[in-house]
Amino acid sequence: MTETSTAGARLRGSIGVTGIVFLVIAAAAPLTSVCGALPLMIGLGNGAGAPAAYLVGAAVLLVFSVGYAAMSGHLDEAGAFYAYVRSGLGGSAGIGAAGLALLTYTAIQAGIYGLAASTVEGLVVHYGGPDLPWYSYAFALMTAVAVLGYRNIELGAKVLGVLLVVEIGIIVALSAAVLSQGGAHGIDTVSFTPSAFFDGSPGVALMFAIASFIGFEATAIYGEETRDPRRTIPRATYIAVLTIGALYAVASWAVVLAFGSDDVAAAAGDDPEALTFTAARLFLGDAAADLMSILLVTSLFAALLAFHNAISRYGYALARDGVGHPALGQIHPRHGSPHKASLAQSLAAALVVGTFALAGADPVLQLFTWMSGLATVAILLLMTLTSVAIIAFFRRTGVDRRRWHTVVAPVLGTAGLLIITALVIDNFTTLVGGSTIVASTLLGIVAATFILGVAIAERRRAAACVS
Repeated sequence: MTETSTAGARLRGSIGVTGIVFLVIAAAAPLTSVCGALPLMIGLGNGAGAPAAYLVGAAVLLVFSVGYAAMSGHLDEAGAFYAYVRSGLGGSAGIGAAGLALLTYTAIQAGIYGLAASTVEGLVVHYGGPDLPWYSYAFALMTAVAVLGYRNIELGAKVLGVLLVVEIGIIVALSAAVLSQGGAHGIDTVSFTPSAFFDGSPGVALMFAIASFIGFEATAIYGEETRDPRRTIPRATYIAVLTIGALYAVASWAVVLAFGSDDVAAAAGDDPEALTFTAARLFLGDAAADLMSILLVTSLFAALLAFHNAISRYGYALARDGVGHPALGQIHPRHGSPHKASLAQSLAAALVVGTFALAGADPVLQLFTWMSGLATVAILLLMTLTSVAIIAFFRRTGVDRRRWHTVVAPVLGTAGLLIITALVIDNFTTLVGGSTIVASTLLGIVAATFILGVAIAERRRAAACVS
């Protein structure tokens, strides 16, 4: 059985709206956000106003999604943001966008390997197991992700589906318990007032909120592997953003009420790592809190698999377009997956995690924090480019005359993304642990990646003209 060549080849699959939504929510890693990002949003950001930050982030992404979903009816390629920017702004900008996408997902995945490995290490020691180095768990997780990533996307979607049902179940159970029991001091809606949102540092809160949505691009990444891309992608996009936004807003509101709107910021500042688990112990009991700790690992694993799939499909799309080694554009004859791009992604993850391990870096304070910050800035710039590309695409082609879908919503989405990007960059040093040198270096990497992508495209075009 021979491998499918790159030329004219397309990925195969019959995944539907539900499967795509599972993949997107898996990348968002709900339990990771509720247990990890939320306490930092409350402690470093705007306190009880954190739930409103999720709503603002979801609103901006929903407006962005209008044009994104409209354009998906004319593109169903595995490259998603890369394909959108290429079609709207040209090949050079497209390659630069692809560089940003690869940087985003590679960075966030590497960071999650650090957080997941540290979490597993802590659980193993807590339950009397051996005290092994964190990177041993990272490479074990990497092996499992590599095996699933090599196979058909439908297998990965089924695995993620099972994990997500349980993960979301514990979040809903905690939210219901807090709301039904009246929280610490009764139910109030302070979290959703303008004064609460603008209290403290709303920019930091928005930064973490947007980071919690990284991966929703997957609705278009799997366009070639869906039953009906023109209907599946728009539906999955809206459902995913609305589901993630609502889940985060309600869950974060419940955590705020578990301590009280006036006291939650202090609680988060005292012990951010334990904030959500403490709420679970108070309102669900010790067994539920212990279960939540275990489910945090499955949440992280689901995110790792989702990001692995996204990166491998970017590599496949680029190779198919003549950028990168042609082997990465090959499709497995039985699984219909970009298996060699998947293997290349596994190797890249091993190199990044291995570098941090050899350097003796902390898996959370350095690997996770630095890579998450890098990914947040890169994805915001990538979405802004995509939003501009959508406007340019419809203006040039005229294939869709709906003004709201092709002009108004994309313009509003671009403006919202630019504002959030400015806030994130302004607070970037806080996000990466307070080091100006680290912040400047990481921001420099983001800029250099886009410039390098454009330069590579221009060089290829010049060479083609000469030949």
